[in-house]
Amino acid sequence: MAIEPPLTDLPIKTADSGFYRGFSVNVAVVSKIIISVLVVWCIFWPIQAGNVLGDWNGAILSAFAGWYIWVVAAFIIVCLGLAIWPTAGRMTLGLPGEKPEFSNFSWFSMMFGAGIGVGMLTWAVAEPVAHFQNNPSVITGDTTALDANNVRTAYVWSFLHWGLGAWACYAVAGLALAFFSYRRGLPLTIRSSLTPLFGKSLSGTIGHIIDIVAVVATILGVAQTLGFGVEQFVAGLNRIGIGGLVLEDGSATTLGIIVALAVIMGASTLSALSGVGKGIKWLSNINMVLSIVLLGFFIIFGATFFGATAFFVGIWDYLVQLPWLSFNVYSSDGVEGSESFLLTQWQGWWPVFYWAWWIAFAPFVGLFLARISKGRSIREFVLGAMIVPSLMCFVWFSWAGGTAIDLELNGDANGVILDAANGDKIFAMTEFMLAPIAQALAWGMAVLIVVLLMTFLVTSADSAVLIVNTINAAGDEGPKARPHILFWGGALALVVGGLLISGGTGAIQTAMVIGALPFSLVMALMCIALIKAIFNDGRREAAGVATTHDEVPSATPAE
Repeated sequence: MAIEPPLTDLPIKTADSGFYRGFSVNVAVVSKIIISVLVVWCIFWPIQAGNVLGDWNGAILSAFAGWYIWVVAAFIIVCLGLAIWPTAGRMTLGLPGEKPEFSNFSWFSMMFGAGIGVGMLTWAVAEPVAHFQNNPSVITGDTTALDANNVRTAYVWSFLHWGLGAWACYAVAGLALAFFSYRRGLPLTIRSSLTPLFGKSLSGTIGHIIDIVAVVATILGVAQTLGFGVEQFVAGLNRIGIGGLVLEDGSATTLGIIVALAVIMGASTLSALSGVGKGIKWLSNINMVLSIVLLGFFIIFGATFFGATAFFVGIWDYLVQLPWLSFNVYSSDGVEGSESFLLTQWQGWWPVFYWAWWIAFAPFVGLFLARISKGRSIREFVLGAMIVPSLMCFVWFSWAGGTAIDLELNGDANGVILDAANGDKIFAMTEFMLAPIAQALAWGMAVLIVVLLMTFLVTSADSAVLIVNTINAAGDEGPKARPHILFWGGALALVVGGLLISGGTGAIQTAMVIGALPFSLVMALMCIALIKAIFNDGRREAAGVATTHDEVPSATPAE
């Protein structure tokens, strides 16, 4: 039987005129309805929304915790397998001979900034400190909370959550989108990555559902990031002297939430209206410079040797324990307060939450990675998109978090960092370090962190708005109508505000875990489709059959 060429044409109907001209009406309208219903529900019935979301979250953690753990382990295996597989590794994400558009430095910088750059400002300090206080080893009695014997375990868990698993989620989505868009010439949208499984039927209802799931997951994943960012932004404003925005427990007031969202989403919407070449590029450059300054401060003036030890020893411990950590799922005996109950609860709070967060963020970051990776080989993409960003995360956690742990471990900080809210920990630490020298220095560092946080948040939000509109427009990357950019900018602000008001960051976390579940299935199918496509392309190359869209006639069969 003759080997057929691949599918290189996937028509997606878009409106020819009117308000939705250039958009897939089915995807855009349904996505807007789902998000609008969520916003109205959380703002007008906050107590009911908080209770219902909490119940759903409990059911999902009980039934699907294992799925989240194992599917991310599968993503790591698939990505590394594709890099090692000779047929896959040498294939180019584009046409034969096509060269990368960006230098390696720019490529790495954009990957890190788009992926989880903003998370570093909250979690590079907060997470190692949190695991220093409690983790499964503490629960089982193998290590002691806040003791030197718990430092290595704290870093194993920190590196797990921000290492290969996180970036494998992004790499799977980015690789699938780049492969099918730039090798096949298909639309740069989520449905294209499943063509080997569903063929041209993706032009219809199945494809619409897949793209809608991706849009909803993106909004909720970015809302999670913005939710943490808003809390930290408000804490920073309080540190630099703008009062009335924080409660006694350190959480943001409703006024603080409104002020932060007005500033962040107003700036991000203006940036999105100006396009990638102006606003987003300009903000990304500011991000990189300020990040280097802040990280350099921790490396030079923080716990330099402690951080270096945490970095190298932490990577060794992480890699040794990665196989077990990637597949282990705790099961509860149902007795509240028992060891198995506490372990299961902890896993839901940390690994399951993180895997859902990265999966929900994957449509956004994956599509962005695809756009900046055209012309690179699959092996280069996988290794570059997983290893280098992971190492950057480890550097931040080692020296920023390591400085915080060292200050608490030797008794200097005396609980100043431990007692601060997660978003406030980095401000508490830098103030403790600089205030004895000069209060003005501490204030200036707080201002720098607030500005850096704002640019990261604005970059994430405006990029998300543009990505959502690209999916709604059937993969068209061109300029979008102003009202649609304004809608998604406002909708994102209202989702974050509504969920924060109805239940704080816990409500956002719950909504995101729920929204990520259907997209995790889409990503699992992406892996199968990608492996099938690459295997078939290897057979086509051996038989002399075309594998890229420039070689295939316009009328082609399904994959």
